[in-house]
Amino acid sequence: MKSIKCVVVGDGAVGKTSLLISYTTNQFPEDYVPTVFDNYSANVMVGDEKVTINLWDTAGQEEYDRLRPLSYTQTDIFLICFSVVEPSSFQNVKSKWMPEIKHHTPKDTKILLIGTKSDLRDDPHALDELDEQGAIPVSENEANQLAKSLNLVGYLECSAASQKGVREVFDCAIKAVIFPEEEEQVESNDQSNTNVNTSTNTNTNGVDNSTVNANQITNGKSTQQKSTAKQTPKTHIPVKRIKKSKKCTIL
Repeated sequence: MKSIKCVVVGDGAVGKTSLLISYTTNQFPEDYVPTVFDNYSANVMVGDEKVTINLWDTAGQEEYDRLRPLSYTQTDIFLICFSVVEPSSFQNVKSKWMPEIKHHTPKDTKILLIGTKSDLRDDPHALDELDEQGAIPVSENEANQLAKSLNLVGYLECSAASQKGVREVFDCAIKAVIFPEEEEQVESNDQSNTNVNTSTNTNTNGVDNSTVNANQITNGKSTQQKSTAKQTPKTHIPVKRIKKSKKCTIL
């Protein structure tokens, strides 16, 4: 069975743990408890292949800067998370998280940029707090441009509270690792071009299958798929959960 190690990083309180819990349990945690290190796992089917994805949750606070990189060994893909209603967490993607990952991992390590708390972009209370700071929410266009400039796998948004986009985040991460020869740069799903489109099917067992679609890229530049292609790209193969997730604390 193929195994994927996915490490989630980002500033403290941007919603990393909530994202993982929402994906692995379909529930949203109401209380915030700062993370040290937690590990979650889920078994999924990618087409006919069984895959285990090991999800590593990390602490974003500065006091864990020395300890956190210990979890980076043999990582297949990183998810750098920021909150769309916390501009400082977005700025730290480039100033803190990218340098840290590059310092401790091989240069070809795959990285996916994730905007969390997308449901709060239009929330009156969140907007009032930002207005008091003279700030506005991070736009999808800003995040897409940053992902392109850093040559990341792409950018996706999600809300752990509503679960919108959560499954697509991990479907994309899994496929980026399993099908590197067909890697596609993905963008947030409200963009007019090279969108991430999700279609949901229900099989005979009542399991929802979601797929992530985007135009292929070559050397960072988006290109249309060749009209002569007769085979469906492997990145369009559906991913479905097949077993209840497990959680254990890493000491």
